[in-house]
Amino acid sequence: MCMNYNPEEEENFSLTRFESMLKTNNVSFFDSEEFERITNYYIEEGKIALARKAVKLGLEQHPTSINLRLYKAEIFIFENKFEEANVILNELYELEPRNEEIYIQKANIYSKQDKHQKAIDLLEMAIDLTQDPSDVYSLIGMEYLFIDDFQNAKYNFMKCLEIDDTDYSALYNIIYCFDFLEQREEAIDYLNMFLNKNPYCEVAWHQVGKQYFDLKQYEKALSAFDFAVISDDHFIGAYLEKGKVLEKLGRYNEALENYQITLELDDPTSFALLRMGKCYDQLGNDELALKHYKRCVHEDPLLDNGWIAITDYYTKRLDFQKALYYINKAIHIDSENVLYWKRYAKINHRLKFYEEAEHGYRRTLELGNYELETWLTHADILLYLEETDAAITILSQALEFYPENVEIMFRLSGLNYTKCDDIQGRFFLKTALMIDPDFSIILEELFPYAYAKKEVKQLLAKYNV
Repeated sequence: MCMNYNPEEEENFSLTRFESMLKTNNVSFFDSEEFERITNYYIEEGKIALARKAVKLGLEQHPTSINLRLYKAEIFIFENKFEEANVILNELYELEPRNEEIYIQKANIYSKQDKHQKAIDLLEMAIDLTQDPSDVYSLIGMEYLFIDDFQNAKYNFMKCLEIDDTDYSALYNIIYCFDFLEQREEAIDYLNMFLNKNPYCEVAWHQVGKQYFDLKQYEKALSAFDFAVISDDHFIGAYLEKGKVLEKLGRYNEALENYQITLELDDPTSFALLRMGKCYDQLGNDELALKHYKRCVHEDPLLDNGWIAITDYYTKRLDFQKALYYINKAIHIDSENVLYWKRYAKINHRLKFYEEAEHGYRRTLELGNYELETWLTHADILLYLEETDAAITILSQALEFYPENVEIMFRLSGLNYTKCDDIQGRFFLKTALMIDPDFSIILEELFPYAYAKKEVKQLLAKYNV
Protein backbone atom coordinates (compact mmCIF):
# COMPACT_ATOMS: atom_id res chain seq x y z
CA MET A 1 0.00 0.00 0.00
CA CYS A 2 1.37 3.41 -0.98
CA MET A 3 1.29 6.03 1.82
CA ASN A 4 1.31 9.79 1.25
CA TYR A 5 4.46 11.58 2.44
CA ASN A 6 3.71 14.35 4.92
CA PRO A 7 6.84 16.40 5.77
CA GLU A 8 5.04 18.27 8.57
CA GLU A 9 4.10 15.02 10.32
CA GLU A 10 7.66 13.76 9.90
CA GLU A 11 9.05 16.97 11.42
CA ASN A 12 6.67 16.74 14.39
CA PHE A 13 7.67 13.10 14.90
CA SER A 14 11.38 14.04 14.82
CA LEU A 15 10.81 16.89 17.31
CA THR A 16 8.85 14.63 19.66
CA ARG A 17 11.56 11.97 19.50
CA PHE A 18 14.31 14.56 20.04
CA GLU A 19 12.65 16.19 23.04
CA SER A 20 11.90 12.74 24.51
CA MET A 21 15.58 11.92 24.15
CA LEU A 22 16.57 15.09 26.04
CA LYS A 23 14.21 14.21 28.91
CA THR A 24 15.35 10.58 29.24
CA ASN A 25 19.06 11.01 28.35
CA ASN A 26 18.71 7.98 26.05
CA VAL A 27 20.67 8.88 22.93
CA SER A 28 18.78 8.13 19.71
CA PHE A 29 20.09 8.23 16.16
CA PHE A 30 18.83 10.89 13.74
CA ASP A 31 20.03 11.39 10.20
CA SER A 32 21.69 14.73 9.47
CA GLU A 33 18.66 16.13 7.64
CA GLU A 34 16.50 15.45 10.70
CA PHE A 35 18.95 17.37 12.88
CA GLU A 36 18.89 20.22 10.34
CA ARG A 37 15.08 20.40 10.40
CA ILE A 38 15.03 20.27 14.20
CA THR A 39 17.68 22.99 14.50
CA ASN A 40 15.98 25.22 11.93
CA TYR A 41 12.65 24.86 13.76
CA TYR A 42 14.15 25.91 17.09
CA ILE A 43 15.99 28.87 15.53
CA GLU A 44 12.79 30.11 13.86
CA GLU A 45 10.94 29.72 17.17
CA GLY A 46 13.69 31.64 18.98
CA LYS A 47 14.53 28.61 21.18
CA ILE A 48 18.30 29.06 20.87
CA ALA A 49 19.24 26.82 23.81
CA LEU A 50 17.41 23.88 22.21
CA ALA A 51 18.88 24.73 18.79
CA ARG A 52 22.35 24.66 20.36
CA LYS A 53 21.68 21.23 21.85
CA ALA A 54 20.40 19.90 18.52
CA VAL A 55 23.53 21.12 16.71
CA LYS A 56 25.82 19.68 19.39
CA LEU A 57 24.19 16.25 19.28
CA GLY A 58 23.92 16.42 15.51
CA LEU A 59 27.63 17.08 15.05
CA GLU A 60 28.49 14.29 17.47
CA GLN A 61 26.60 11.90 15.16
CA HIS A 62 27.48 13.67 11.86
CA PRO A 63 30.77 15.58 12.41
CA THR A 64 31.28 16.30 8.69
CA SER A 65 27.84 17.86 8.08
CA ILE A 66 28.34 21.24 6.40
CA ASN A 67 24.81 22.42 7.11
CA LEU A 68 24.98 21.60 10.83
CA ARG A 69 28.26 23.51 11.09
CA LEU A 70 26.58 26.44 9.32
CA TYR A 71 23.79 26.30 11.90
CA LYS A 72 26.44 26.30 14.63
CA ALA A 73 27.94 29.46 13.12
CA GLU A 74 24.48 31.03 12.87
CA ILE A 75 23.87 30.38 16.57
CA PHE A 76 27.24 31.96 17.43
CA ILE A 77 26.25 35.03 15.38
CA PHE A 78 22.90 35.21 17.19
CA GLU A 79 24.85 35.23 20.47
CA ASN A 80 27.26 37.92 19.13
CA LYS A 81 30.18 35.47 19.24
CA PHE A 82 31.56 36.67 15.95
CA GLU A 83 35.12 35.33 16.25
CA GLU A 84 33.87 31.78 16.93
CA ALA A 85 31.46 32.06 13.99
CA ASN A 86 34.19 33.33 11.67
CA VAL A 87 36.46 30.41 12.54
CA ILE A 88 33.76 27.96 11.42
CA LEU A 89 32.87 29.96 8.30
CA ASN A 90 36.51 30.24 7.21
CA GLU A 91 36.94 26.48 7.61
CA LEU A 92 33.80 25.85 5.56
CA TYR A 93 34.94 28.30 2.87
CA GLU A 94 38.04 26.14 2.34
CA LEU A 95 35.76 23.14 1.81
CA GLU A 96 32.95 24.77 -0.20
CA PRO A 97 33.98 28.20 -1.56
CA ARG A 98 30.81 28.39 -3.67
CA ASN A 99 28.36 27.76 -0.83
CA GLU A 100 26.20 30.92 -0.77
CA GLU A 101 25.18 30.36 2.86
CA ILE A 102 28.77 31.03 3.96
CA TYR A 103 28.62 34.46 2.30
CA ILE A 104 25.19 35.14 3.80
CA GLN A 105 26.34 34.30 7.34
CA LYS A 106 29.53 36.36 6.96
CA ALA A 107 27.35 39.24 5.73
CA ASN A 108 25.16 38.74 8.81
CA ILE A 109 28.25 39.28 10.99
CA TYR A 110 29.13 42.51 9.17
CA SER A 111 25.53 43.68 9.45
CA LYS A 112 25.48 43.14 13.22
CA GLN A 113 28.75 45.10 13.43
CA ASP A 114 27.11 47.98 11.50
CA LYS A 115 29.43 47.38 8.53
CA HIS A 116 26.53 47.36 6.11
CA GLN A 117 28.42 48.10 2.89
CA LYS A 118 30.70 45.11 3.51
CA ALA A 119 27.59 43.00 4.14
CA ILE A 120 26.13 44.21 0.83
CA ASP A 121 29.34 43.33 -1.05
CA LEU A 122 29.22 39.76 0.27
CA LEU A 123 25.51 39.36 -0.44
CA GLU A 124 26.02 40.52 -4.03
CA MET A 125 28.61 37.75 -4.39
CA ALA A 126 26.08 35.29 -2.96
CA ILE A 127 23.56 36.19 -5.70
CA ASP A 128 25.83 34.65 -8.34
CA LEU A 129 26.03 31.42 -6.36
CA THR A 130 22.47 30.86 -5.19
CA GLN A 131 19.61 29.11 -6.98
CA ASP A 132 17.12 31.25 -5.01
CA PRO A 133 18.27 34.87 -5.41
CA SER A 134 14.98 36.41 -4.19
CA ASP A 135 15.90 35.89 -0.52
CA VAL A 136 19.34 37.40 -1.10
CA TYR A 137 17.92 40.45 -2.87
CA SER A 138 15.62 40.90 0.14
CA LEU A 139 18.63 40.76 2.50
CA ILE A 140 20.46 43.34 0.38
CA GLY A 141 17.38 45.56 0.47
CA MET A 142 17.34 45.39 4.26
CA GLU A 143 21.05 46.34 4.43
CA TYR A 144 20.35 49.42 2.29
CA LEU A 145 17.47 50.31 4.61
CA PHE A 146 19.90 50.20 7.55
CA ILE A 147 22.00 52.94 5.89
CA ASP A 148 18.92 54.93 4.75
CA ASP A 149 19.68 54.34 1.06
CA PHE A 150 16.03 54.00 0.10
CA GLN A 151 16.61 54.17 -3.65
CA ASN A 152 18.90 51.11 -3.70
CA ALA A 153 16.75 49.36 -1.10
CA LYS A 154 13.71 49.85 -3.32
CA TYR A 155 15.58 48.51 -6.37
CA ASN A 156 16.60 45.30 -4.58
CA PHE A 157 13.15 44.64 -3.15
CA MET A 158 11.80 45.09 -6.68
CA LYS A 159 14.29 42.48 -7.95
CA CYS A 160 13.07 40.18 -5.19
CA LEU A 161 9.44 40.68 -6.23
CA GLU A 162 10.27 40.09 -9.90
CA ILE A 163 11.41 36.59 -8.95
CA ASP A 164 8.70 35.86 -6.38
CA ASP A 165 5.54 37.91 -6.87
CA THR A 166 3.98 36.35 -3.76
CA ASP A 167 6.59 37.91 -1.45
CA TYR A 168 4.33 40.53 0.10
CA SER A 169 6.95 41.57 2.66
CA ALA A 170 9.07 42.77 -0.29
CA LEU A 171 6.03 44.62 -1.68
CA TYR A 172 5.45 46.35 1.67
CA ASN A 173 9.14 47.32 1.82
CA ILE A 174 8.97 48.78 -1.70
CA ILE A 175 6.01 50.95 -0.70
CA TYR A 176 7.82 51.93 2.51
CA CYS A 177 10.71 53.21 0.36
CA PHE A 178 8.36 55.09 -1.97
CA ASP A 179 6.66 56.67 1.08
CA PHE A 180 9.95 57.72 2.64
CA LEU A 181 11.07 59.25 -0.67
CA GLU A 182 7.65 60.96 -0.93
CA GLN A 183 7.13 59.38 -4.36
CA ARG A 184 3.40 58.75 -4.14
CA GLU A 185 2.66 59.06 -7.85
CA GLU A 186 5.60 56.76 -8.66
CA ALA A 187 4.31 54.28 -6.06
CA ILE A 188 0.90 54.24 -7.76
CA ASP A 189 2.50 53.70 -11.18
CA TYR A 190 4.56 50.80 -9.82
CA LEU A 191 1.60 49.19 -8.08
CA ASN A 192 -0.56 49.50 -11.20
CA MET A 193 2.19 47.83 -13.22
CA PHE A 194 2.32 45.04 -10.62
CA LEU A 195 -1.48 44.71 -10.72
CA ASN A 196 -1.44 44.33 -14.51
CA LYS A 197 0.38 41.04 -13.90
CA ASN A 198 -1.36 40.18 -10.62
CA PRO A 199 -4.89 41.61 -10.93
CA TYR A 200 -6.24 39.81 -7.85
CA CYS A 201 -3.49 40.81 -5.42
CA GLU A 202 -5.47 42.27 -2.52
CA VAL A 203 -2.31 43.63 -0.85
CA ALA A 204 -1.40 45.69 -3.94
CA TRP A 205 -4.95 47.08 -4.27
CA HIS A 206 -4.86 47.94 -0.56
CA GLN A 207 -1.57 49.81 -0.99
CA VAL A 208 -2.85 51.68 -4.07
CA GLY A 209 -5.84 52.78 -2.02
CA LYS A 210 -3.62 54.07 0.77
CA GLN A 211 -1.55 56.10 -1.70
CA TYR A 212 -4.68 57.70 -3.17
CA PHE A 213 -5.99 58.34 0.36
CA ASP A 214 -2.79 60.20 1.27
CA LEU A 215 -3.16 62.24 -1.93
CA LYS A 216 -6.75 63.04 -0.84
CA GLN A 217 -8.10 61.42 -4.03
CA TYR A 218 -10.84 59.69 -2.08
CA GLU A 219 -12.98 58.35 -4.94
CA LYS A 220 -9.95 56.60 -6.47
CA ALA A 221 -8.97 55.30 -3.04
CA LEU A 222 -12.49 53.92 -2.59
CA SER A 223 -12.33 52.07 -5.93
CA ALA A 224 -8.97 50.54 -4.99
CA PHE A 225 -10.27 49.29 -1.63
CA ASP A 226 -13.33 47.88 -3.41
CA PHE A 227 -11.02 45.83 -5.63
CA ALA A 228 -9.08 44.69 -2.54
CA VAL A 229 -12.32 43.42 -1.02
CA ILE A 230 -13.31 41.72 -4.31
CA SER A 231 -9.90 39.98 -4.33
CA ASP A 232 -10.31 38.85 -0.72
CA ASP A 233 -13.67 39.37 0.96
CA HIS A 234 -12.12 38.53 4.35
CA PHE A 235 -9.45 41.28 4.12
CA ILE A 236 -10.16 43.23 7.31
CA GLY A 237 -7.60 45.95 6.54
CA ALA A 238 -9.39 46.83 3.30
CA TYR A 239 -12.76 47.20 5.05
CA LEU A 240 -11.16 49.45 7.69
CA GLU A 241 -9.51 51.66 5.07
CA LYS A 242 -12.72 51.76 3.03
CA GLY A 243 -14.54 52.93 6.12
CA LYS A 244 -12.02 55.74 6.62
CA VAL A 245 -12.51 56.92 3.02
CA LEU A 246 -16.30 56.86 3.34
CA GLU A 247 -15.98 58.99 6.49
CA LYS A 248 -13.94 61.52 4.54
CA LEU A 249 -16.70 61.58 1.93
CA GLY A 250 -19.32 62.13 4.64
CA ARG A 251 -20.98 58.76 3.93
CA TYR A 252 -21.14 57.73 7.58
CA ASN A 253 -23.80 55.01 7.30
CA GLU A 254 -21.77 53.22 4.60
CA ALA A 255 -18.63 53.61 6.70
CA LEU A 256 -20.47 51.98 9.61
CA GLU A 257 -21.44 49.04 7.40
CA ASN A 258 -17.78 48.40 6.56
CA TYR A 259 -16.62 48.69 10.16
CA GLN A 260 -19.42 46.31 11.16
CA ILE A 261 -18.15 43.73 8.66
CA THR A 262 -14.75 43.73 10.41
CA LEU A 263 -16.46 42.94 13.72
CA GLU A 264 -18.20 39.98 12.09
CA LEU A 265 -15.03 38.65 10.45
CA ASP A 266 -12.88 38.67 13.59
CA ASP A 267 -12.74 39.85 17.19
CA PRO A 268 -13.61 43.54 17.44
CA THR A 269 -10.66 45.90 17.10
CA SER A 270 -10.44 49.06 19.18
CA PHE A 271 -9.81 51.04 15.98
CA ALA A 272 -13.07 49.87 14.37
CA LEU A 273 -15.04 50.57 17.55
CA LEU A 274 -13.53 54.05 17.80
CA ARG A 275 -14.34 54.87 14.18
CA MET A 276 -17.90 53.58 14.65
CA GLY A 277 -18.26 55.87 17.65
CA LYS A 278 -17.05 58.81 15.54
CA CYS A 279 -19.56 57.95 12.80
CA TYR A 280 -22.47 57.76 15.24
CA ASP A 281 -21.25 61.05 16.73
CA GLN A 282 -21.40 62.67 13.29
CA LEU A 283 -24.88 61.24 12.73
CA GLY A 284 -26.06 62.71 16.03
CA ASN A 285 -26.70 59.34 17.65
CA ASP A 286 -25.26 60.13 21.10
CA GLU A 287 -26.25 56.85 22.69
CA LEU A 288 -24.52 54.63 20.14
CA ALA A 289 -21.52 56.97 19.90
CA LEU A 290 -20.90 56.74 23.63
CA LYS A 291 -21.55 52.99 23.66
CA HIS A 292 -18.83 52.41 21.04
CA TYR A 293 -16.35 54.77 22.69
CA LYS A 294 -16.76 52.83 25.94
CA ARG A 295 -16.41 49.49 24.13
CA CYS A 296 -13.27 50.86 22.50
CA VAL A 297 -11.47 51.67 25.78
CA HIS A 298 -12.70 48.42 27.31
CA GLU A 299 -11.19 46.53 24.36
CA ASP A 300 -7.90 48.44 24.52
CA PRO A 301 -7.36 50.59 27.64
CA LEU A 302 -3.99 51.76 26.22
CA LEU A 303 -5.50 53.35 23.12
CA ASP A 304 -5.23 57.05 23.88
CA ASN A 305 -7.55 58.05 21.04
CA GLY A 306 -10.37 56.12 22.77
CA TRP A 307 -10.05 57.99 26.07
CA ILE A 308 -9.65 61.27 24.20
CA ALA A 309 -12.82 60.56 22.21
CA ILE A 310 -14.89 60.00 25.38
CA THR A 311 -13.38 63.04 27.09
CA ASP A 312 -14.00 65.26 24.06
CA TYR A 313 -17.53 63.86 23.75
CA TYR A 314 -18.42 65.15 27.21
CA THR A 315 -16.40 68.35 26.83
CA LYS A 316 -18.34 69.33 23.68
CA ARG A 317 -21.55 68.80 25.62
CA LEU A 318 -20.17 70.98 28.48
CA ASP A 319 -20.38 68.06 30.91
CA PHE A 320 -16.99 68.83 32.41
CA GLN A 321 -17.42 66.63 35.50
CA LYS A 322 -17.80 63.50 33.38
CA ALA A 323 -15.02 64.65 31.05
CA LEU A 324 -12.77 65.02 34.11
CA TYR A 325 -13.78 61.57 35.38
CA TYR A 326 -12.69 59.89 32.13
CA ILE A 327 -9.47 61.86 31.69
CA ASN A 328 -8.53 60.95 35.27
CA LYS A 329 -9.08 57.28 34.41
CA ALA A 330 -6.88 57.70 31.34
CA ILE A 331 -4.08 59.35 33.35
CA HIS A 332 -4.27 56.55 35.90
CA ILE A 333 -3.51 54.10 33.08
CA ASP A 334 -0.83 56.22 31.37
CA SER A 335 0.53 59.10 33.41
CA GLU A 336 3.10 60.03 30.74
CA ASN A 337 0.63 60.85 27.97
CA VAL A 338 0.86 64.55 27.17
CA LEU A 339 -2.51 64.57 25.36
CA TYR A 340 -4.22 63.45 28.55
CA TRP A 341 -2.57 66.11 30.71
CA LYS A 342 -3.41 68.85 28.24
CA ARG A 343 -7.09 67.96 28.45
CA TYR A 344 -6.87 67.50 32.23
CA ALA A 345 -5.52 71.05 32.51
CA LYS A 346 -8.16 72.59 30.23
CA ILE A 347 -11.07 70.81 31.90
CA ASN A 348 -9.95 71.81 35.39
CA HIS A 349 -9.47 75.35 34.12
CA ARG A 350 -13.07 75.40 32.85
CA LEU A 351 -14.23 74.07 36.23
CA LYS A 352 -12.20 76.83 37.95
CA PHE A 353 -10.07 74.23 39.77
CA TYR A 354 -7.00 76.42 39.30
CA GLU A 355 -4.46 74.49 41.36
CA GLU A 356 -5.31 71.27 39.50
CA ALA A 357 -5.22 73.15 36.21
CA GLU A 358 -1.78 74.56 37.06
CA HIS A 359 -0.55 71.04 37.84
CA GLY A 360 -1.94 69.85 34.51
CA TYR A 361 -0.22 72.57 32.49
CA ARG A 362 3.04 71.98 34.37
CA ARG A 363 2.93 68.27 33.50
CA THR A 364 2.02 69.13 29.89
CA LEU A 365 5.16 71.25 29.58
CA GLU A 366 7.30 68.68 31.38
CA LEU A 367 6.18 66.10 28.82
CA GLY A 368 7.24 68.28 25.90
CA ASN A 369 4.14 70.16 24.76
CA TYR A 370 5.63 73.57 24.00
CA GLU A 371 2.69 75.19 22.23
CA LEU A 372 2.40 78.92 22.86
CA GLU A 373 -1.10 78.53 24.31
CA THR A 374 0.21 76.10 26.94
CA TRP A 375 2.90 78.53 28.15
CA LEU A 376 0.55 81.52 28.23
CA THR A 377 -2.34 79.78 29.97
CA HIS A 378 -0.02 78.22 32.54
CA ALA A 379 1.46 81.64 33.30
CA ASP A 380 -1.99 83.25 33.58
CA ILE A 381 -3.10 80.63 36.09
CA LEU A 382 0.07 81.17 38.13
CA LEU A 383 -0.72 84.90 38.07
CA TYR A 384 -4.25 84.15 39.36
CA LEU A 385 -2.71 82.02 42.13
CA GLU A 386 -0.42 84.99 42.94
CA GLU A 387 2.70 82.94 42.17
CA THR A 388 4.46 85.79 40.42
CA ASP A 389 7.99 84.38 40.49
CA ALA A 390 6.82 81.05 39.05
CA ALA A 391 4.93 82.88 36.28
CA ILE A 392 8.07 84.86 35.39
CA THR A 393 10.11 81.66 35.29
CA ILE A 394 7.58 79.97 32.98
CA LEU A 395 7.40 82.93 30.60
CA SER A 396 11.19 83.31 30.54
CA GLN A 397 11.39 79.68 29.41
CA ALA A 398 8.66 80.34 26.85
CA LEU A 399 10.66 83.25 25.46
CA GLU A 400 13.44 80.81 24.51
CA PHE A 401 10.99 79.06 22.17
CA TYR A 402 9.18 82.22 21.01
CA PRO A 403 11.84 84.96 21.25
CA GLU A 404 9.80 87.70 19.52
CA ASN A 405 6.37 86.94 20.89
CA VAL A 406 4.74 90.08 22.26
CA GLU A 407 2.10 88.22 24.27
CA ILE A 408 4.92 86.78 26.38
CA MET A 409 6.75 90.12 26.59
CA PHE A 410 3.73 92.16 27.72
CA ARG A 411 3.07 89.57 30.42
CA LEU A 412 6.70 89.66 31.56
CA SER A 413 6.52 93.44 31.64
CA GLY A 414 3.37 93.41 33.78
CA LEU A 415 4.73 90.73 36.13
CA ASN A 416 8.01 92.58 36.68
CA TYR A 417 6.24 95.88 37.32
CA THR A 418 4.01 94.02 39.81
CA LYS A 419 7.18 92.81 41.56
CA CYS A 420 8.41 96.43 41.58
CA ASP A 421 11.23 95.51 39.21
CA ASP A 422 10.68 98.56 37.02
CA ILE A 423 13.92 98.07 35.05
CA GLN A 424 12.88 94.66 33.74
CA GLY A 425 9.28 95.81 33.36
CA ARG A 426 10.39 98.76 31.24
CA PHE A 427 12.73 96.59 29.13
CA PHE A 428 10.03 94.09 28.18
CA LEU A 429 7.45 96.85 27.62
CA LYS A 430 9.70 98.80 25.23
CA THR A 431 10.66 95.64 23.33
CA ALA A 432 7.03 94.53 22.97
CA LEU A 433 5.85 97.99 21.87
CA MET A 434 8.48 98.12 19.13
CA ILE A 435 7.24 94.76 17.74
CA ASP A 436 3.45 95.16 18.01
CA PRO A 437 1.85 97.77 20.30
CA ASP A 438 -1.67 96.48 19.65
CA PHE A 439 -1.19 93.71 22.21
CA SER A 440 -0.72 96.27 25.01
CA ILE A 441 -4.32 95.49 25.98
CA ILE A 442 -2.78 92.58 27.90
CA LEU A 443 -1.40 95.07 30.40
CA GLU A 444 -4.77 96.75 30.82
CA GLU A 445 -6.63 93.48 31.37
CA LEU A 446 -4.16 91.43 33.41
CA PHE A 447 -1.95 94.00 35.14
CA PRO A 448 -3.99 97.07 36.16
CA TYR A 449 -1.29 98.14 38.64
CA ALA A 450 1.35 98.26 35.92
CA TYR A 451 -1.03 99.84 33.41
CA ALA A 452 -1.77 102.69 35.81
CA LYS A 453 1.91 103.59 36.31
CA LYS A 454 2.91 106.99 34.97
CA GLU A 455 5.92 105.78 32.95
CA VAL A 456 3.84 103.01 31.41
CA LYS A 457 1.21 105.55 30.32
CA GLN A 458 3.96 107.70 28.79
CA LEU A 459 5.47 104.79 26.88
CA LEU A 460 2.08 103.68 25.58
CA ALA A 461 1.31 107.25 24.47
CA LYS A 462 4.62 107.36 22.61
CA TYR A 463 3.40 104.46 20.47
CA ASN A 464 -0.10 106.01 20.07
CA VAL A 465 -1.72 103.33 22.24
